[in-house]
Order: sequence, then structure tokens, then C-alpha cells
Amino acid sequence: MRRLLAALPGLALMTGCTALKPATDAPALDGTAWVLSAIAGRNPETGAPATLRFEGGRATGSDGCNRYSVNYTSKGAALEFPGRAPSTLMACPADVMEQAEAYMAALAGTRSYRVEGGKLHLLSADGTVRATLAAQSHSLAGTRWRVTGINNGKGAVASVLAGSTVTMEFTADGKAGGSTGCNSYSAGYEADGSRLRFTAPTRKICAGEDLMTMELLFLRALESVATMRMEAGRLELRSAEGALLVSATRMDGG
Repeated sequence: MRRLLAALPGLALMTGCTALKPATDAPALDGTAWVLSAIAGRNPETGAPATLRFEGGRATGSDGCNRYSVNYTSKGAALEFPGRAPSTLMACPADVMEQAEAYMAALAGTRSYRVEGGKLHLLSADGTVRATLAAQSHSLAGTRWRVTGINNGKGAVASVLAGSTVTMEFTADGKAGGSTGCNSYSAGYEADGSRLRFTAPTRKICAGEDLMTMELLFLRALESVATMRMEAGRLELRSAEGALLVSATRMDGG
């Protein structure tokens, strides 16, 4: 906390050079998602990006190190994140932690916002730009993903087998495919906002009992997918009941 308080004067000085007026016709934020593109007048640190998603009166995302969730209020161009945001407590490198603290301080100091050119500017009471975030695409078309976890059918998500690679690729014409870790597969998909459905995927028999079990679990999970959540370079596929079925990280740097 001392480091955060000590950093705030410097943050104010660095951001004080840029000020914007809140837009009079600010677009609604609910249902939108954003990725940090600038804070304190400079580009964010490399690594896991800070993110911000507005949904049902809650703002959730990552500060670049830990997950957070906090209420938000918005009326017209006014925007505030009242209260302290509960978060996970993972330790990260010092530079990442410093930026995470600055990002959370930027949220706490936000009083209004402006959206222009695909960017969300979080503004303080005097119009100072505290942070700028770029719109997060929700489109799967043209993306490639490396699967990191698969639901084991027993209420838990397990990592893929060591030495194997499970992938997903999505084309613009509604086709999905990739590797199950031992064979290629193909399926159709239909996406509408956060809703996602796969047609029954085709596959071949795997050589090796463990790989075959993983393949069956993965393809069975795809058949049960009802929703998706894309956040920066991460993708979560969930059932209609909200159970996590597949987690993945983006392969093409998008």
C-alpha cells in the first residue's frame, strides 16, 4: 500500500499532460470488453495485459497480475468504480506489480469516460486521462488457440497431457478444426455474441489409451459448449450451466 500511495503523485504528474472532455453522447458500456493500451502516458509492460469487461453492473478482468471484480456505476458519461475491488493474490515481478497498482488506482480515480476511435479513455474529475484501453474483439474467425485445460467429466478441468498439443482454429466460413493431441478433427461452429455452438466433430482413433481418453473428453466438451468468453489472449468455453469445459491461449499473438 505504501508503494501505491508513493506512486500516485508521479502517476498524476505523468497523466496530467492529457485531458479530455467526457462525451455528451457516451455509448453504453455494458457488454463491452477492453484491453489496456496506455497508462501513465506510456505503453503497458509486456506480459499478461490488463483487461476490463463490463457486464451486469460488474467490472471484471485482470490488472496484469491478478484477477479483480468490482461494481461500477454509469450514467451518461459519468463512470465510477466504487469500493475496493476484491482480487486474487498472486505475486508477480516488481514492474508488473507496480503497473497493476497504477491500473487499479486509475480505476479508483475514474469519474467519467470517453470512447473514440475504438479506444476507451478513463477520465478523472478534471478530465485527466488515467488509462486508455482498446476494444477487445469478440470474433473467433481467423483465430488460432492452444488448449490449456479440458473438463475431465468429473467437475474439474485438467491440463493437457505432457508432450501433447491440442489446438483450435476458426475460419470465417463457420468451420473449426485442429489437433486433439494425436489426430486432426473438424467441426462446424455458430457464434452469436457470447453464445457458441459446435456441430458434432469428426475424428479418428488415437494410438495410446491416455491420448484417446483426452481426445474423447475434448470432443465431448466441444459438443456441450454453449457460451464463450474471450479476454485478451485467453479463451474460455463453458456449458449452458456455466461449467468451464475448455480453456485456451491464443497462438497468433492477437
